[in-house]
Amino acid sequence: MVSPTAPIPPMDTEPPREDGPRLHRRFGLLAATALNMTNMMGAGPFITIPLLMSALGGPQAMLGWIVALAIVICDGMVWSELGAAMPGSGGSFQYLREAFGRARWGRLMGFLFVWQFVLSGPLEIASGYIGFGQYATYIWKGLTREGVIALVVVVGIINVALLYRRIHSIAKITVSLWAGTLVTVLAVIVTGAMHFDARIAFDFPPGAFDFSLGFILGLGAASRIGIYDYLGYYDVCFIGDEVRDPGRVIPRSILISTAAVAVIYLGVNLSIIGVIPWREFVPAGDRPESNFIVSIFMQKIYGPRVATIFTLLVLWTAFGSVFALLLGYSRIPYAAAESGYFFRAFGRLHRTKDFPYVSLLVLGAISIVAGFFSLGTVIDALIVTRILVQFMGQVVGLMLLRRHAPRMARPYRMWLYPLPALIALLGWIFVFATTQLEVILFGLGVLALGCLAFLLWSWKTARWPFGVERATA
Repeated sequence: MVSPTAPIPPMDTEPPREDGPRLHRRFGLLAATALNMTNMMGAGPFITIPLLMSALGGPQAMLGWIVALAIVICDGMVWSELGAAMPGSGGSFQYLREAFGRARWGRLMGFLFVWQFVLSGPLEIASGYIGFGQYATYIWKGLTREGVIALVVVVGIINVALLYRRIHSIAKITVSLWAGTLVTVLAVIVTGAMHFDARIAFDFPPGAFDFSLGFILGLGAASRIGIYDYLGYYDVCFIGDEVRDPGRVIPRSILISTAAVAVIYLGVNLSIIGVIPWREFVPAGDRPESNFIVSIFMQKIYGPRVATIFTLLVLWTAFGSVFALLLGYSRIPYAAAESGYFFRAFGRLHRTKDFPYVSLLVLGAISIVAGFFSLGTVIDALIVTRILVQFMGQVVGLMLLRRHAPRMARPYRMWLYPLPALIALLGWIFVFATTQLEVILFGLGVLALGCLAFLLWSWKTARWPFGVERATA
């Protein structure tokens, strides 16, 4: 295996420009934590509570949220160690490439990650656009399906326009969006605490905890939704080149954001189901009001006028989420292209504003198109396509680095290693195995097509496994 610290010249790319634009380290702990939390909270808890309760048919579905939290905490330690040791743009792409070796299997894993990311990244961003459109229908009662799609397009364009600028101004925008997100969730928690009814919140149906195959599959579905709500705890890792003191800031921002959002999510979920009987919005597919459950929550307590104002705050929160997502994810194809693992055009930085503008524009456009699909389809597709290569691959990659690169500088080392890594790995296997068969086949199909594309690309460019290895200086 090639040493993880060995330099690698770009393949099929222009030589590095000594005097060209470069990324700047402007994200401190506050901005990094804000980025993660804005991404994690976003529209997630406001649009998925009905889906979560529908997974097991009652408040026992909160068990899935707890399972998801355990997976995320352990996986967050994986991200923390990798991100602190290799603080560059691209996140998973860089980690997989280094862990599996740049010359051979690392090329395959890096390529497959970018391949699946081109689909899963925009799908995650699109879920925020979908949530934005759902809550907009509470304010604009006559908004048709065509109107929602038009709204998704407009919001997507605005998101790209705001990110088309220097990183230091983006850090300020991120903190302001984060503040709006905190106001929104705190309003829900405080209101729910004042009107909480335990008899409503814990109104379990008969046989709620009967162990069966159906219960296991439902728990997997609830866990998948819970993981979707937590996605983003690692977002800072994708802009590692723009983080100050990354060995300290990256692990701390992941830990702080995960712990804070766990407490906030618990408060939000209990607030909703402690005021609105879950039977009124379950199953979600048969209840139109489930599309804006938090607006109904506020309307029931304060009336339609306050509910409308609060819906605007939810829209702000949803937009903050897609803003944070597109910011971090636009750096991934950039990092891959700069290292010669993706199309050269994606490695270009803006000449005067120093950001990867080609990657930003392409991912922004794909995200808008993906926003035309249903929320359930988007969540299932993005989780399944991401598990095999990114999440499970990183856990294995961390173990490989521990074994083959023991002298690598590690500002943060996983606590109780390897126990958290093994828990994360088993958790990802459980979530994947309990997904619907057609979704599993979709994920495997995407992976198979990626392998075929890699072989064709390698054959055309005469690289491994068909040509001379060109991975060392």
